[in-house]
Amino acid sequence: MIQKDLVTVSGLKKYFPVEQGMFRQTRRFIHAVDDVTFSIPVGESLSLVGESGCGKTTTGKLLVKLHEPTGGSMQFDDGRESIDLAHLKRKAMRGFRRKAQMIFQDPYESLNPRMTVFDAIVEPLNVQNIGNWVERERRVAEMLALVDLTPPSSFLFRFPHELSGGQRQRVAIARALVVNPIFVVADEPTSMLDVSIRTGVMNLMLELGDRFNVSYLYITHDLAVARYMGRGLAVMYLGKIVEMGNTEEVLAHGLHPYTRAMLSAVPVPDPQVKRAAARIKGGITAPVNPPMRCRFYDRCPISDDYCLHNDHPPLEDKGAGHFTACYKV
Repeated sequence: MIQKDLVTVSGLKKYFPVEQGMFRQTRRFIHAVDDVTFSIPVGESLSLVGESGCGKTTTGKLLVKLHEPTGGSMQFDDGRESIDLAHLKRKAMRGFRRKAQMIFQDPYESLNPRMTVFDAIVEPLNVQNIGNWVERERRVAEMLALVDLTPPSSFLFRFPHELSGGQRQRVAIARALVVNPIFVVADEPTSMLDVSIRTGVMNLMLELGDRFNVSYLYITHDLAVARYMGRGLAVMYLGKIVEMGNTEEVLAHGLHPYTRAMLSAVPVPDPQVKRAAARIKGGITAPVNPPMRCRFYDRCPISDDYCLHNDHPPLEDKGAGHFTACYKV
């Protein structure tokens, strides 16, 4: 049985203008997301990995309409209706927000310090006009129990500063899932947490995803977390997806030089194992009006004149749905 795609992204672009002065025309742009294409099946998760500044978070914000795209298409199809996100009108935004939510990276910043836990979680129900007041109170208590903040009565009227980091992130997860969305963008939701509680939060998200058939775009810079959270993996570098496929396949047989460099940087828990250092060179190319050639050219150990004089390579299927954007592999 072929799985239906919930989210389909094609040629997605987001350019941010660089200020040139009060009266001068803007001619320089940061290419945060540049011609990105991928899809996420219903009930599945895609992990998006890459170093800081590569465009991961911007991609996630585009998919939940916190940014407007510069170009490309974003299709959201839940089986009942197909939504063109790139041209979604403001009056239709509320209906889409009920289906798609975002969990932000920093639980210290994503919760209003003046709102209690109850106020934070009930707000989406108020905005969406879901249920009466008694039903909303019951729903908030149910969500607190689902995210293991029990008994709910002891958390309802606490403020964020009275909670630990892990408890804050669980409140953020409850707030995102309280309206029963079918798609959630999770932007490094465990990176601000202690290592001791990260696994608990990740297991919670996976459990709730299975229970409510939620699809995730899980953004992270940690390959171990990416492997744990998603069956699909996309590697992003400087606004471009350079490798994509089944998570186990990409991690076991990484083809792109950047993917190999990331894998070589993962520590091995065996002092007897010697791993060769990554052979990448130089520094990151500036994202402002980058050249048309391969974004990884300046750091690539196998680049040559062909890479220099041709446009950025397209994603090509190297077999078994393993896509790589490189002329040399």
